[in-house]
Amino acid sequence: MKKTVMITGADRGVGFAMCRLFAEAGWQVFAGRFLDYWNELDELKEEFPETLELISLDVSSTDSVQKAVLQVQEKTDCIDMLIHCAGIARADGDDALRKILQVNSVGALRVAESFLPVMRQGMKRLCFVSSEAGSITVAHRKDGYAYCMSKASLNMAVKLMFNELRPQGYTFRLYHPGWVNSYMGGDQKGTSGKYEPEDAARTAFQQFTEDRAWEDALVLTDVENQSWPF
Repeated sequence: MKKTVMITGADRGVGFAMCRLFAEAGWQVFAGRFLDYWNELDELKEEFPETLELISLDVSSTDSVQKAVLQVQEKTDCIDMLIHCAGIARADGDDALRKILQVNSVGALRVAESFLPVMRQGMKRLCFVSSEAGSITVAHRKDGYAYCMSKASLNMAVKLMFNELRPQGYTFRLYHPGWVNSYMGGDQKGTSGKYEPEDAARTAFQQFTEDRAWEDALVLTDVENQSWPF
């Protein structure tokens, strides 16, 4: 029986690259789609018509997340793995901080809580794409308050989920993809990063799918398979 994975932020960047890797590995992939005008997922669907399902999803909206769960339940009664990859680095307006938190940290908690009822069987693995920007111990930046605060908030949310759900058999991955040439700032792909989305996705796929002897510890690991304080 195929394993199933739900991936948020699947339109492009690391999320899209992970969709491809999981589909190629034979998983049933549910891709959370936010950008209707971005056609890369449509093209990937043509390559994997039987194993890739496109799910409309705005992680900042409780209504959208609940509808996404219903869409997934029409196709399967079990999600083995949930990957929260959706993220933004900036937003416009006076409420920019709220918008970023709603996606990067509150959105992660919202999605995880909503999908738990379809994760009680199977692999029971929750994966979150975070960042060194959220580490208080190694904080070195002098700006980007909203983004850094959102990732620190995400790390705390994951730790609390870990404390609650690990005794129930859930396993966790907290992942820092490195400085990626991504679309975090909008429709233009960055060019000054160290890694391409495919690089970060390959390491993520390995870390997310392999079991660990130390599942009882929550560790932030990165694209170079190094660990970080968070």
